[in-house]
Amino acid sequence: MPFGGDPVKIMKKARPQEEKSKPFKLVKYFTFSSLTLIFIVTVLLSILNAQWVRSMQFQKSKDYALVLIENLNHQIFIQFLIPVALKYGKIQLREPEQFERMDRVVRNTLHSFRVQMVNIYDMNNTISYSFDREMVGLRDLGGLAYKEALAGKTTHLLEQRGYFLKRLFGNTQESRIITYAPLRAERTVSRISGPVLGVVEIVQDLSEDYKTIHRFQVRVILTITAVMIALFLVLFYVVKRGEGIIEQRAAERLKLKEQLSRARHLSTLGEMVAAVSHEIRNPLGIIRSSAELLKKRAEAAGTDDGIIDVIIEESGRLNNIITDFLNFARPKEPDRQPCMVEDILLKNIGFFSSEIDPAVHRIETDFQHGRVAVEADADMLYQAFLNILINARQAMPEGGVIRIRTCVEDGRVVVVFDDHGGGVPEGMEEKIWDPFFTTKDKGTGLGLGIVKNIIEAHDGSIHIENNADGGARVVISLPIFQEE
Repeated sequence: MPFGGDPVKIMKKARPQEEKSKPFKLVKYFTFSSLTLIFIVTVLLSILNAQWVRSMQFQKSKDYALVLIENLNHQIFIQFLIPVALKYGKIQLREPEQFERMDRVVRNTLHSFRVQMVNIYDMNNTISYSFDREMVGLRDLGGLAYKEALAGKTTHLLEQRGYFLKRLFGNTQESRIITYAPLRAERTVSRISGPVLGVVEIVQDLSEDYKTIHRFQVRVILTITAVMIALFLVLFYVVKRGEGIIEQRAAERLKLKEQLSRARHLSTLGEMVAAVSHEIRNPLGIIRSSAELLKKRAEAAGTDDGIIDVIIEESGRLNNIITDFLNFARPKEPDRQPCMVEDILLKNIGFFSSEIDPAVHRIETDFQHGRVAVEADADMLYQAFLNILINARQAMPEGGVIRIRTCVEDGRVVVVFDDHGGGVPEGMEEKIWDPFFTTKDKGTGLGLGIVKNIIEAHDGSIHIENNADGGARVVISLPIFQEE
């Protein structure tokens, strides 16, 4: 017995779905790519903005250093150079008294300003004064910046300590700006334009400012990341919903196409079967009636040997097959009237019980709801239920229990038939509804097709599944009758 499905049908099912989903996939990939690109560009812009803020901070610190040096130059000239020159005749910072006077002037001038170090060089590149007294007297520490200051040019140097990658993103361990500027003699009170007397070096600590900028940069990037993650999650949810809707619509469209194709196929097949069955039924009726007449004559003559009974029996079986063909090929329109599902089932059970051996087959019922009406053709439902019971009995040749259960779910009456037979073979779940398909040695393969046509003609649904403990389960759902 074949398993699985037809590869050609599978390809036909998959191809339309893929073709319908291609445009959506392009939109999805474009959207996610755009979101990723926006995130990368935004992070880069935040880094560039942080660099721009750091450059502004550096420029502000340079201007600030120039103001401090101008003020310090003025205070040194007014409070130190002139008074010391008048008192001692010359400047000698090696003298403790002069050094202490210079230290007071410098510290009082720079008090409350964020100045880490001050060094004053003489004309020979020797440190004459420093916040760190151990540096006094050291030579040749000024470098190129000292020489440019002697020439009257102010130089600013930025020093940063830390790992390269951290410094690249502004996360420095220590940052400071070092300014070298000429120390001049004042000619007027308003501006510094006299000869260069030495070089002043001011070191400003920018570590806290740069760390603040870095923390702000980190917060911006984290905020951007959180927003992008939220957008990604929302977009992912929308995309999944969209994919689900598209797949559902593609499946529905494919199902409608299959139903239309099947309807066309069955319509053609039905016309052919109806025509052939009609032509067969007339001579078959003549054969059966002639056989019955011969049987009466043989009985009267005492020559009946049973052959005529075989002809009558097989004629009846052939007539039943033709009836199945006609019922499937030309399903009649149901004459809907309010009726009770339980009444129809009890009628089925009454007839079916007379056809089975109670010691071999047994029927159990569980009607879980009250008498709820459906609008249906009672005779057609009787025929559908009877076909299901016959199939259940044939699935259990050695005997077993057939259970019938009814309940109400979501405004519909649900009828469940359970048996303990072999169940539905794997891969045959859809083929069992095809006309002329059967797993039995005898039969036309139209029984379930007729049942399906009857149930669907009543706006109902039917499906068959295998029970976990063996056997098959048929589930029928019919709408409850609503009085207007």
